[in-house]
Amino acid sequence: MLEACAKSSNILSALPDRLSSRLFARAIARHLGAGETLFYTGDVGNGCYRLDRGVLKVNIVSERGETLTLAVVGSGSIVGELALIDSRPRSASIVAVKDCELSFISRAHFEECVLHPEFSRYLLNVLAARLREADEALAASSFLTVKARVARVLLDLAKNLGENAAGGRIMIGHKISQADLAAMAGVARENVNRILRHWERQKIVTQLASFYSLNDRAALERELKSYRREHAIFKRKTLTPTIPPTLISRADEVIE
Repeated sequence: MLEACAKSSNILSALPDRLSSRLFARAIARHLGAGETLFYTGDVGNGCYRLDRGVLKVNIVSERGETLTLAVVGSGSIVGELALIDSRPRSASIVAVKDCELSFISRAHFEECVLHPEFSRYLLNVLAARLREADEALAASSFLTVKARVARVLLDLAKNLGENAAGGRIMIGHKISQADLAAMAGVARENVNRILRHWERQKIVTQLASFYSLNDRAALERELKSYRREHAIFKRKTLTPTIPPTLISRADEVIE
């Protein structure tokens, strides 16, 4: 079984050990069976959960009433932490893909911890870093090909749900529709369908109903590496643009 170790980008996942120990000192253990819902979109955000064991999926309901999976997260992830900060209702539903063990932190305890200066400094630093990362991610997504986006989603799913099979294949044994893949990748479902058919002809991926077999993981990784090389070249070319002195002088005249 591949280890469920998806990197989480949430605010509390990278807490230093001393702060994490203080935050989770009064955590309440919670068990969630496969298929059970931790909370629903619109629920009151009364705390957050650390996933100690298992796999969770993040669901939303589309305007047409379809339930779509936005992400699948593994152990070590923290869900529901934004409600601790902005006090707004839950923005998505969280459902257990497998049996899960979680630790619950109440808003009251979180607010006590925030009063500690070191904790407050950490939150300010992380929030600033998240804003920078969001800007970089937005810029990167402008250059990420549709194929690379779908490849990234399949590789992430393999980390959390994949099981080793014969011939070096990885089986994703949880039903994931093409609409789910499209939602996670941020592309149209028609594009996902076209890409999967292309990869099936190349024997990179095999789809059986809503299950997937990654037959050539290296090929999917090459899709991402190819993008990263092209993006790195683009960044090197555009980081230090040359501005003709004549344009600078004209700009000075306008400002004056």
